[in-house]
Amino acid sequence: MNYDDIELINNEAIHNFELFVDGQRAFIDYKTKDNKIYLIHTEVPKELQGRGVAEAIVEKAFHYIEAHKLVLIPLCSYVQVFLRKHPEWDRLLAA
Repeated sequence: MNYDDIELINNEAIHNFELFVDGQRAFIDYKTKDNKIYLIHTEVPKELQGRGVAEAIVEKAFHYIEAHKLVLIPLCSYVQVFLRKHPEWDRLLAA
């Protein structure tokens, strides 16, 4: 499924990247310190699982991180798996 037309929301008040699909909220919990962003946990509602929503929100978050010149610290196990499958995003990691 294509989620290009769905905007990633950076809900800074609760430190979440959010994606709303079919009225359901998927999110990545994060923390920031200096120029580093720690992706802690990705969660997709059961109703949306298996539809590529987690991959879409991670990729959108990576584009945000890159645009804001942040360094990625992937603590979330899903984000770590995504990075193994998509090594082109390793450019966001600390050297």
